[in-house]
Amino acid sequence: MYIGVDLGGTKIKIGIVNEEGQIVSSGIINTDPSHNDKIIMRDMTEEIDRLIKQEGLQTIDIKSIGIGVPGLVDYEKGSIIYCTNLSWYNVEAVSYLKEHFNIPVYIENDATVAAYAESLFGSTKEAKDSVFLTIGTGIGGGIIINKQIIRGAHGAGSEIGHMVIGENFYDCNCGRNGCFETLASATAMIKYALHKIATDYPNSSLKGLFEKNGQLEAKDIFDQAALGDPLATETVHRTAKYMAIGIANIYNILDPEIIAIGGGVSKAGDSFFDLIRSKVKKMTLVDSESIDYGKIVRAELGNDAGIVGAAFLSKQA
Repeated sequence: MYIGVDLGGTKIKIGIVNEEGQIVSSGIINTDPSHNDKIIMRDMTEEIDRLIKQEGLQTIDIKSIGIGVPGLVDYEKGSIIYCTNLSWYNVEAVSYLKEHFNIPVYIENDATVAAYAESLFGSTKEAKDSVFLTIGTGIGGGIIINKQIIRGAHGAGSEIGHMVIGENFYDCNCGRNGCFETLASATAMIKYALHKIATDYPNSSLKGLFEKNGQLEAKDIFDQAALGDPLATETVHRTAKYMAIGIANIYNILDPEIIAIGGGVSKAGDSFFDLIRSKVKKMTLVDSESIDYGKIVRAELGNDAGIVGAAFLSKQA
């Protein structure tokens, strides 16, 4: 058995995972960003202990523990360089858990562990070389080459969301302008629609939804585009354009067999995926009917990917 930990800004999901990648037991604990890292790590440790005992297991039955972190990590040192959501900087997470459990512990970026899970058990399991994109509030990415996780020289090798692909009317949280995630994420869709309501589309149905609900969601934009709203349609096509640019860049640089898309935007209809595929095809260097190139699919593991991928990090050691 393995333990996988999906560390989030508001919740920590923990699971016991068997050799087949199935979560046999899981638990969730709340995280409070006002608590320091030692308190949260203590809570995590207690929940892991509880799950082990609940399943009638002992620590010796657990081969390893893996943690997926929404931030930059130092895999070799086993530390969290920074995790913005929790205001963690230089946290020695691996040594803390090793000291308590006395078993191997590994740490990795959360999008990377989701990519690894998809590579082992999900949408990209038949491919040696694949890329996973999680598209929601931002854009995270994971790169798998020859079934191995690619981290880069400084652990930032899969920060795909911060690939600069154009100019935008607002800057990214990282301080730069034109990052992939500011042009093709769910947040980007919402910001663009609200921006255009104020300037060019005061009669859009999206304005009515925003005034009624006090917020706008990406699903609202997809739904209203399907009903023919001009602003929603423009927003969807703009998003598809920039998503295709980002994906085409990945294909032209890495030439993976397949790219899997997860996160909230992956729930868009088939027509949106078809639109992206058609745009990507026009931007990639390889354009041949005899080569299966530029394959884009939905990820399969959903919310389980973080736990499952983290659980199997020991296989990358």
